[in-house]
Amino acid sequence: MAMNFFKKLQNGLAKTRDTLLWNLDNVIYESAIIDEDFYEELEEVLIMGDIGVNATSRIMDDLRAEVKKQSLVAPSQCRNLLVETIRKQMETGENAYDFEEKKTVVFIIGVNGVGKTTSVGKLAANFKNKGKKVIIAAADTYRAAATEQLEEWAKRADCPIITGREGGDPASVIYDAASAFKARDCDILIVDTAGRLHNKKNLMEELAKMNRIIDKELPGIYRENLIVLDGTTGQNAIMQAREFGEAADLTGIILTKLDGTSKGGIAVAIVSELNIPVKYIGVGEGIDDLERFNSDDFVNALFQVNKENTEESADDQGEK
Repeated sequence: MAMNFFKKLQNGLAKTRDTLLWNLDNVIYESAIIDEDFYEELEEVLIMGDIGVNATSRIMDDLRAEVKKQSLVAPSQCRNLLVETIRKQMETGENAYDFEEKKTVVFIIGVNGVGKTTSVGKLAANFKNKGKKVIIAAADTYRAAATEQLEEWAKRADCPIITGREGGDPASVIYDAASAFKARDCDILIVDTAGRLHNKKNLMEELAKMNRIIDKELPGIYRENLIVLDGTTGQNAIMQAREFGEAADLTGIILTKLDGTSKGGIAVAIVSELNIPVKYIGVGEGIDDLERFNSDDFVNALFQVNKENTEESADDQGEK
């Protein structure tokens, strides 16, 4: 993650960090011993910081085990342990971005208003900057002006876009996009899907129909289903992901609008609750304000860990 993006992330998480760190350090540095009261207060701070009940429970279990293993007695010794426990929970995994190097269809899923259309444009620009031939399919044909917005983003990303008529069948857009993908020998097809949850049955049928066309027209192609979640909506984001998860096999999360939210801790809760990795993170409106998620950078920004110090510490560990 580029340093300027890390700075944006630090700034974006400032509200979350200020509240979370103040409460956390209050408990850690004002407690005399590590006892049940200490653990309960820590737990309360994490839950209040939008980290969520399930994630907090896992974090506390790991922390207790590590304290016991290392025979720690001072609460101040728990701070780094806590940060490292959260860092491990946020790791994306070694194969999270394999799809970027393969012929891939990426479905972008999520409710309207979370930054879905802008995420399509930013991802397209991101992939194109890496030398990929990208094509966009405007399959959200129901929302007024959705296609026009996406056309503008496609223009900014300098990528071709396949569109249909407003209110038309999204499957026909997918068919045309798959044909264009083959004809132009593209690397990545990004599909903007409808963001409606009021009728889950229709949504499932629509996604299934589009998937059947992809399977038929682009057999064996790599698949990725990314859900876009708005970081400012807190626990609501988790509910949305669960709903869409019943309609699609979600493989990753794009977390948007982390610039200035006081709910940045929700990222930890989302990963823990859904067992789906955050793959991209957005901290602004610019076309380059979407990057691969990096658990080290996120946790460093959330807990105000000095980036250079962490790198030095990692080097020291490597030398031992």
